[in-house]
Amino acid sequence: MILKLTAGVAAIAAFLAAVLASQTARPEAARPARVDVAASPERPVFVELYQSQGCSSCPPANANLNAIADRPNVVALSFAVTYWDALGWKDTFASPQFTERQWDYARHYQLGNVATPQVWINGRKTIVGSNRAQLGAAIAEAATGGPPLTLGTNEARVGAGRSPAGGADLWVAFFDPRTIQVPIRAGENDGRTLPHKNIVRSLVRLGHWDGAAKTYALPQRNRGLATAVFLQAGKGGPVIAAAKGA
Repeated sequence: MILKLTAGVAAIAAFLAAVLASQTARPEAARPARVDVAASPERPVFVELYQSQGCSSCPPANANLNAIADRPNVVALSFAVTYWDALGWKDTFASPQFTERQWDYARHYQLGNVATPQVWINGRKTIVGSNRAQLGAAIAEAATGGPPLTLGTNEARVGAGRSPAGGADLWVAFFDPRTIQVPIRAGENDGRTLPHKNIVRSLVRLGHWDGAAKTYALPQRNRGLATAVFLQAGKGGPVIAAAKGA
């Protein structure tokens, strides 16, 4: 069942606090075998924000993601979810696919529910996205591993490496790298204009990876969108490699 939000922001904050306190060790325990290295432009940290324009707690998290969106050692993506849409304002970027992706994490790590704003770091650690210091610390502490992953004009290439049990899936996200000012006309953020950056507009699974070097063709993207690819161990599992391009 999707989180009921009628109790307001206080209930959401309490829920997130309980969730994050209960799952601290579990995401790390699910880590596949790998060799960790420091984050770099060649091996960036993968950061996902789950947010909604109808959530009054989300603007600070949006601002935090906007502040790191262009860092070369980070792939930062913003996913707009749908479960706030019935409370007065329908998010202009939300997709049921992104809501389901957030639920994949909840199911994989047995969290029981979802809420906003939530950040996942390399698909392993989750934090409340509104605390900039906590976000910066989580990124600084995150080590990256997995096979080499590179983006070409029309293809993505995964190098040979040790795959997690069951292999991994390669995904491509097409996102808008601009800062988009969205005026909100109803709901908890009524009257505000919220800046959005790196909003995901399309998410497509490219195929499976089993440890052998492999090249994947990229689907055609809409004009103005940028590209990110990431290799993930199952639905809602750890992200073992990521890359971004123009």
